[in-house]
Amino acid sequence: MKRVTLAAVLLMVFTLYNVMPASATPSSIKREKFEKTGHVFWDIPVEEKLVAFTFDDGPDPTYTPQILDALKKYKAKATFFVIGEEAERYPEIVKRQAAEGHEIGNHTYRHHFRDGYSPAMLKKELAKNSEIIESLTGTSPTLFRPIAGYYDKEIVDTAIKGGYNVILWSWHQETRDWSRPGAAKITQNVVSDARPGDVIIFHDAGGDRSQTVKAVEDILEILYKNGYQCTTVSDLLYRSNSLLPASIN
Repeated sequence: MKRVTLAAVLLMVFTLYNVMPASATPSSIKREKFEKTGHVFWDIPVEEKLVAFTFDDGPDPTYTPQILDALKKYKAKATFFVIGEEAERYPEIVKRQAAEGHEIGNHTYRHHFRDGYSPAMLKKELAKNSEIIESLTGTSPTLFRPIAGYYDKEIVDTAIKGGYNVILWSWHQETRDWSRPGAAKITQNVVSDARPGDVIIFHDAGGDRSQTVKAVEDILEILYKNGYQCTTVSDLLYRSNSLLPASIN
């Protein structure tokens, strides 16, 4: 009964929420500069009511399969940014992700946060993880998510030269699930401001992700009741009609 009440409240919040315009900031100006490359994305504008669920740091033997079960229940597709070392430990999970129609992205081989990555080191990390992913799925990844979302011109240039699009996430869809704020809070953060083309970030590994598992299923239920569907990042890119390639000045 409690879950039904929570879902009803969140459904009302989702329906009534009004989006307020944000002012330009130095961060938004920096973002605009990188977006003009046509290879760096936070949001991916589409006309359809589609969003992309993305999951970082996996696979995890406990939580990733539960998330896959929830996605399967709602016939949803997602993008998993996997760490090479974890993919080596749990190859069958990566194979399952691919077999069920999900997208596998590159999240480096070791996930050493800002570990003094030179372009040469990042290139090696991406290449090593790409080889692992291709060996497990038969497909080389084309999407890269920087560790902790940290990026600069060198990181972006290295990724683009390696054939990747750099995928961040919608600023209003930072779930902060890693801080374990509670499944209800994670759910509210997502559904209260969901917009077509959102790229939503979750974590399926790196700690206790039971709240994320619960929130994912609740979010899917609410979004689907409001006519939304969940697809891969690459599908959003394919459907988007507002990509503006240019060069970084």
